[in-house]
Amino acid sequence: MPVSASPTRKLAAIGAVIALVVAVIAIGVAVGTSVEGDRGTGRTGTPEAAASAGPEEDPAQQKVFDDLAKQTNRRQDGDPLAVGKKDAPVVLVEYADYQCSFCGRFTRETQPALIKKFVDKGTLRIEFRNFTVFGADSERAARASWAAGQQGKFWQLHDELYAKTRKGKALAEDKLVELARAGGVPDIDKFRSDMKSADAERALKKDQAEGYQLGVQSTPSFLINGRPVAGAQPAEVFAQGIEDAAARAAKHGPAAKGAGE
Repeated sequence: MPVSASPTRKLAAIGAVIALVVAVIAIGVAVGTSVEGDRGTGRTGTPEAAASAGPEEDPAQQKVFDDLAKQTNRRQDGDPLAVGKKDAPVVLVEYADYQCSFCGRFTRETQPALIKKFVDKGTLRIEFRNFTVFGADSERAARASWAAGQQGKFWQLHDELYAKTRKGKALAEDKLVELARAGGVPDIDKFRSDMKSADAERALKKDQAEGYQLGVQSTPSFLINGRPVAGAQPAEVFAQGIEDAAARAAKHGPAAKGAGE
């Protein structure tokens, strides 16, 4: 009797397929235009990542995106790293690093408008993934954000971390504790313990593994119902992608329930 492929193998296979599709249509999963470095551009490339789900869309390509959504949209009850209705028709998954200035730009400049326009109206759910690319300081901050989430304060600490670009010593444990207090985390002793726990490490590794299996190479990278958006694109790119995905969901049914159900 044939044995079904494991979820990890399925995700890796989908990642290989989507990498090919994305290369062909020149949108890429996390092309390096937004990665931190010495380029000094301060902006990503042209805002072409969220391709319109129009009538001439390739059905095979759309199936890849639908399958990708099934594997990555967790839609878990009480997920502290998510905001929005569990059954929202559109899910935006973000892969980000706390030392990434472009990730901070998205959080400060774009995400609040998306929450007001789409999340608050029940159209969009945002799910955050800790995808650390800048080493131990980023990993410490990621574990801290997870620990804050154990007390219902993930988004508060998340916003504190991205209020300005923080790197290196600015993400030392004592600095993270200060930010946790500023974010309203009530039990700091529990926060310290959770931040160093095996559960925090497992959560971080799970997010990292998911991103690597998809072919994510830089931050921020996004999926909108499985369709990739690379970098901190202008707000209108995200809005158009969400509106297209919502229209498709209204026509063909809601987005995949996802791996969390």
